[in-house]
Amino acid sequence: MPTPRDLLADLHARQADAEQGGGAQRIAQQHKKGKLTARERLDLLLDEGTFVELDRFVTHRSTEFGLDKQQYLGDGVVTGYGRVEGRLVYVFSQDFTVFGGSLSETHAQKICKIMDLAVRNGAPVIGLSDSGGARIQEGVASLGGYADIFLRNTLASGVVPQISAILGPCAGGAVYSPAITDFVFMVRGVSYMFVTGPNVVRTVTHEEVSFEGLGGADVHNETSGIAHGAFGSEPECLAAIRMLLGFIPSNNVDDAPAGPTGDPEDRREESLLSVIPASSSTPYDMHEVIRSVVDRGEFFEIHAGFAQNIVVGFARLGGRSIGLVANQPAVLAGVLDINASVKAARFIRFCDAFNIPLVTFVDVPGFLPGVAQEHGGIIRHGAKLLYAYCEATVPKLTVITRKAYGGAYDVMSSKHIRGDLNFAWPQAEIAVMGPKGAAEILFKEEIAAAKDSAAEMQRRIDAYTEAFANPYKAAARGFIDDVIDPRDTRPRLIDGLRMLRTKRDRNPAKKHGNIPL
Repeated sequence: MPTPRDLLADLHARQADAEQGGGAQRIAQQHKKGKLTARERLDLLLDEGTFVELDRFVTHRSTEFGLDKQQYLGDGVVTGYGRVEGRLVYVFSQDFTVFGGSLSETHAQKICKIMDLAVRNGAPVIGLSDSGGARIQEGVASLGGYADIFLRNTLASGVVPQISAILGPCAGGAVYSPAITDFVFMVRGVSYMFVTGPNVVRTVTHEEVSFEGLGGADVHNETSGIAHGAFGSEPECLAAIRMLLGFIPSNNVDDAPAGPTGDPEDRREESLLSVIPASSSTPYDMHEVIRSVVDRGEFFEIHAGFAQNIVVGFARLGGRSIGLVANQPAVLAGVLDINASVKAARFIRFCDAFNIPLVTFVDVPGFLPGVAQEHGGIIRHGAKLLYAYCEATVPKLTVITRKAYGGAYDVMSSKHIRGDLNFAWPQAEIAVMGPKGAAEILFKEEIAAAKDSAAEMQRRIDAYTEAFANPYKAAARGFIDDVIDPRDTRPRLIDGLRMLRTKRDRNPAKKHGNIPL
């Protein structure tokens, strides 16, 4: 009969076996590809020594195609919980050294257990994906496992943050789990996401495309918008996840982390007096405005490579986490188009779900005109942005720095759609359209009949500008709460956030709304 020491020796041997994954040779192959192992990734992601593994002794139950002779403890995924900056998180990390990280019935059950624990205990779920897809030998059981995960992704949405890091292949049905999560990060040269791979594309459509060109990190960060960040290495990617967690709460009831900043709340930024060019048609970088206002100039941008005519991300004001949305005059003059609308709408809905106040910087000439935009659905996609702002009940503060024209003025967190505090800088132009376009429409006949049409055009533009292209007409009606000195933007926003800290606002009782698709 084995002694207690014998039993402990057996336990330690099994633990060591589980930590070897698919074995030393396959780990070496993983490293040769420039990739970390599932456990090495968790070591970088989590605070040192905090990882607690669950289900390390789970094995698959399949007997088909010789699988009964291939048993690996953990079955291709490492699951458990740990800490990031002392805060609880739940994690799963797929192990490509075991069956190529393929998802089996038991592999899926391990992930589902972690997700259930996360929802019950109100903590983020972080998934590190590196998988060849469904385990073909298990057939429908593996497909059912994916569906079980998809259901939990959906039910957890808006309850706890869900973050995905694609650190290898992610193909077929596997892509839909990350797609439902809140944030997707990828690594150049390592990460691939696609529904059908290059070989199938070549056979069906006769298109020649590489893995990187079809579903690489830059493609999904710049073209499809599926991913929210692209990084040069796995350590950079995992460090970014740690940074992101510092801005967001653990669940939809808790507050985001806050604390002293070392940046005076009453700091007046002189550079904001000169950031806006004299000509209203000259571009400038909205990042300069953002970094001049937020605590220590630190701005964690999300979706930086996609729809660059709008900027979204996280920062702090007076130590409190905020979500920032800003038109970007340096790209397409900051105009709203399909991609910008979709990008901002999803970010706004995340912030609203997790009670993160929204600060919006506005410099927008309108929606992008053109056949491609109209046929592509700018009406329904632009409505997503409008819907998101209207639906949001978190504190909403808006600063119009320069242009706010047409329907885009309404959409960008205006007072009319429940903006709580709406400020404008003195040079702000709030009107149905720009002075030149308005003059051409309103005074078409007078300009045409004038002896000097150019001079008459300029006179009419100047008159329209004086009458309408300023913030005071809107302020006179209470649509703008105050016209402020640009240098006072930071202290006014911090004071506004403090005033709105006890805001209570609810939407009408309903099962859920029907956001435009």
